[in-house]
Amino acid sequence: MRVLIAVTHLLGAGHLTRAAAIGRAFAASGHAVTLVSGGGPAPMVRLDGLRLVQLPPLHIVGTAFARLLGADGHAAGADLLAARRALLRQALAETAPDVVITELFPFGRRALEAEFLDLVEAASERRPRPLILASIRDVLVAPEKPRKIRIAHARVAGIYDAVLVHGDPDLVALDASWPVDEDLRAKLRYTGYVDEDAAPIEDADARAGVLVSAGSSAAGLGLCRAAADAARRRPDLGWRILAGHGIAQAEIDAMRAKLADGVLTRAQPNYRALLARAAVSVSACGYNTAVDLLATRTPAVLVPFAAGAETEQSLRAQHLAARGLARIVPEDALSAATLLDAIASAAGAPIPVDHGIALDGARRTVAIVETLLAAKKRSARAEKTPLDRLRAVLDESGARGRRVPIWWRDDDAVAATPALDRLLDLSDTFASPLLVAAIPAGIEPSLSERLADAPRVSLAVHGLAHTDHAAPGNKPSEFGADRPLPLAIADAAEGLRVARARLPADRLLPVFVPPWNRLAPEIAAALPALGYRGLSSVPGAAVPGLMRADVAIDPIDWRGTRSLVDPARLIDTLCRTIAEGNDRPVGLLTHHLAHDEAIWDFLGALFAILFRHPAVTLSDPRHLFRPPAVDGAVPAWWTCPADAPARIA
Repeated sequence: MRVLIAVTHLLGAGHLTRAAAIGRAFAASGHAVTLVSGGGPAPMVRLDGLRLVQLPPLHIVGTAFARLLGADGHAAGADLLAARRALLRQALAETAPDVVITELFPFGRRALEAEFLDLVEAASERRPRPLILASIRDVLVAPEKPRKIRIAHARVAGIYDAVLVHGDPDLVALDASWPVDEDLRAKLRYTGYVDEDAAPIEDADARAGVLVSAGSSAAGLGLCRAAADAARRRPDLGWRILAGHGIAQAEIDAMRAKLADGVLTRAQPNYRALLARAAVSVSACGYNTAVDLLATRTPAVLVPFAAGAETEQSLRAQHLAARGLARIVPEDALSAATLLDAIASAAGAPIPVDHGIALDGARRTVAIVETLLAAKKRSARAEKTPLDRLRAVLDESGARGRRVPIWWRDDDAVAATPALDRLLDLSDTFASPLLVAAIPAGIEPSLSERLADAPRVSLAVHGLAHTDHAAPGNKPSEFGADRPLPLAIADAAEGLRVARARLPADRLLPVFVPPWNRLAPEIAAALPALGYRGLSSVPGAAVPGLMRADVAIDPIDWRGTRSLVDPARLIDTLCRTIAEGNDRPVGLLTHHLAHDEAIWDFLGALFAILFRHPAVTLSDPRHLFRPPAVDGAVPAWWTCPADAPARIA
């Protein structure tokens, strides 16, 4: 089995430490492992048995996770980020992995989502497709905006086969720190905590002294200073303070000058052995530190890192303290005095008994992944699904060098709703342009407000009020042949006027979308004189003066269940449309307000194949309905720069 693990540590080295330990476990089981590291050098991390691919390193200062810095300390520019993506792609091609593992993404590392998405999307396009897994620690930091959580969940649903949670739910389950819905829960695989070190636990009588570990980054400086002050006050406790390589040497020298020889040193590779012999441990509560404490059962004082609204370490420390495994000193209360009080309390407590928390996460990760890959291979030999047939049709188009243009329209928008949020999340997840047909008479201010941060969305005019004016017994229509022509034309004109008054001009296209996709030819012929420049309905005849792009694929069974139409029949229609090979874009139609869970789930699975296939070109409505240039210039009534939203004259 060939395994590629992609990890970028930005502050401390904990993420790289865990990823490397997992990689070494794979290697120990006979698997070939490529570890792609995007953070800075970490001399304490063992990389034996692994093929290392080092990307141009990134780091951050403090907790500014959105401001990525290069090795020179300057903001990471487009060229550096492009070089990282190219190296990731190269590593994927050279490794040809059976398994791709992204560490933390898509639950974090949002500042690097472009390169992680590029990696997993490229992996998804490979044949055979590798197993794609997310690797996360026991505790996450959930974003404040629910939309970001929904996007993470959509990416897991659409791309990832499983999520490896390197923790034990008996100590802390993932839903203590992250909202876990049923779809995500089905993909979670708890591995236990990742620990390789089998250092023996020392006899309690042999333990002595206070061991302080300030972690690997500069964030441990405050703990170092407080511990140094405490050591000056109570040298009799027998101190050993380990400072991380991220702390400046000048700071180390200033503290060391006031301490006895040997008290303050840089971090040591034999930290676990030192911890097993200590009477009390003082440290932050990062993942790897917590694993060391669980393995040695050393009485602990925890000072969880909490700057920048970080909650990960505090939550983990609280769960350890609730099990009687630690005392906590909050970071904002840290001083020599509070530290000494907590040390005295921990020193007086008995050595914790066997806690029963799983620490064999590295070994279990390998076993879980081997099982998942075996199941995937069995599934690949099973009967092909409709989506497999779609993929095969797209593969054939790609092999012939033919591009398949696809575009997407959604109807009936009037206001911001949870259903609209899900629609926009799909558009974001798959980076897909989208034309939203809004009903002018029903538009509420919340619609424009919600679309303000949805740059991929353009708007069209969906009739006037979506009112049925058909004669009794006829199919519903607002602009059908049953209406007096002057009234219908007046309503079409009013629809454009109201839409222009209520919707942002930089998003609204002068495109008419008839409700129920029914439009009398004489009404269509009148649209250009009203100011319309485009028409979208079901496939029909060309109309002079209008750019036309129609829709042919609709997942709703309108005449039956009003839920998902038979997927096999729908995919067959889509495959036939693609195979016909005409140059007109294939239009997909959705109605976000009418979707149930079956439809949302199907769209996620469909888009994961259709929108990410290399043979597919996603057509932007701003360009679909843009008129052809005349003498090299677009007509004055429509200026639509290629790099900006359309602007209506």
